[in-house]
Amino acid sequence: MKEAGQTNFYEFEEEFRDTLATVDDKGKRVWINPKKPSGRLHNWRIVVTTVLLSIFFAGPFISLNGRPFMLFNFFERKFILFGQVFWPQDFFLLALTLVTLFVFVILFTVAFGRIWCGWACPQTLFMEMVFRKIEFLIEGDANEQRRVNNGPWTVMKIRRKLTKQVIFIALSVIIAHITMAYLIGIEEVKVIVTQSPSEQMAGFIGLMVFTGIFYGVFAYFREQACIAVCPYGRLQGVLLVKDSIVVAYDWLRGEPRGKLKKNQTSITEKQGDCIDCKLCVHVCPTGIDIRHGTQLECVNCTACIDVCDDVMTKINKPTGLIRYSSYNAIKDGVQELFTPRIAGYSVVLVALISLLSYFISTRADIETTVLKVPGTLYTKTDDGQITNLYSIEFVNKTFEDINLEVKIESPQQATFMKIGDPAIVVPREGILKGMIMVKLPEEAITSMKTVIELGIYQNGEKVETTTAKFVGPIVKGKKMVLK
Repeated sequence: MKEAGQTNFYEFEEEFRDTLATVDDKGKRVWINPKKPSGRLHNWRIVVTTVLLSIFFAGPFISLNGRPFMLFNFFERKFILFGQVFWPQDFFLLALTLVTLFVFVILFTVAFGRIWCGWACPQTLFMEMVFRKIEFLIEGDANEQRRVNNGPWTVMKIRRKLTKQVIFIALSVIIAHITMAYLIGIEEVKVIVTQSPSEQMAGFIGLMVFTGIFYGVFAYFREQACIAVCPYGRLQGVLLVKDSIVVAYDWLRGEPRGKLKKNQTSITEKQGDCIDCKLCVHVCPTGIDIRHGTQLECVNCTACIDVCDDVMTKINKPTGLIRYSSYNAIKDGVQELFTPRIAGYSVVLVALISLLSYFISTRADIETTVLKVPGTLYTKTDDGQITNLYSIEFVNKTFEDINLEVKIESPQQATFMKIGDPAIVVPREGILKGMIMVKLPEEAITSMKTVIELGIYQNGEKVETTTAKFVGPIVKGKKMVLK
């Protein structure tokens, strides 16, 4: 039941929107030509975009302790995050990092909606703040674009279209090379660029594929990437709550909407502040009407906030008819940010960050694995020693060759020898495999699987401890028995 005097947002909805704004009744795509945005928030978005894109383009050239700042080499299964190297052996750390990021995204969405999409998502940054800006510069604002698109093919139209597409292709090539540098490293990209395609065919094909993808997305697919492909837009449907801060229309203040007639200087008392100018629709890059409430296509780009504030200023009304707010804040006049749900997500996120920080801080640069050679049994030597054969593997997670030494810590009577070259030099970013034979006197064997402990030393300092099972008979008195 609705309390007396309480206004419901849905009383003012003129229609139920059950179709995408970018698709017409016949199922054909509606090409969006949004009005050129401007305003206070848009200026801040330009600043944020400049910073983020500067980081993106500079990232492959930044190194930390001789290693790339960021590298996502799926081909060699090597990942570098903030200078920290993750190998296949560190998969649990990478998985924990991804889980932590996912929980962070959930927490951020519950609290602030899709602010990521409007302010930091690479798709939005490149589409709205780079490619769309170039389109405005070459073809003019929305009305001019539609006029040219619907008009005949003239020299001016061909020149504009050709210039735009050439610039789009050039930008796509640059973005493709930077993206490839994040995957294989900037030095490898330099090799691909400086050599002929026949010598670096795989790299050349990869660059062409990336260029085609970026050009297709930003020149033709555009907002469809956010509406039809990106799973985050659909994820928000189960994450957003009535306290989530999103780009919202104040229906209590704006309804009932009505046109402001010519020569009319003020709005009547029965009319809301919204004058139904529809500029919020015209400026939207996904073609929606924010007055219908939070929608799948809304990326929180704030273009509608800026244009509505400009209209409110012109008709001498307070700004903020469309603003960052939540459903409950508009309905009740109170914004509650730290809700029990956010508190719960925050606790989980802090726990994950603490756990991840502990594992990373205690992670060793050398990882050693010792396993008994499959299919082998223990043997007895002429001097009464019991021997086991092991395979040993060293993983070097650093960018320098490392000299190691292996010592048996316990039991004290155990000795070992490395089969082959006695020197243990693990190549940088590499793996060294070998075999060792461990000997143990009969009287030292107390069980069929005695645990031996090996210390791994670098320059006289222990860097790791590992264990292995020593298989042998149990000696009771003067008899050897098998359990």
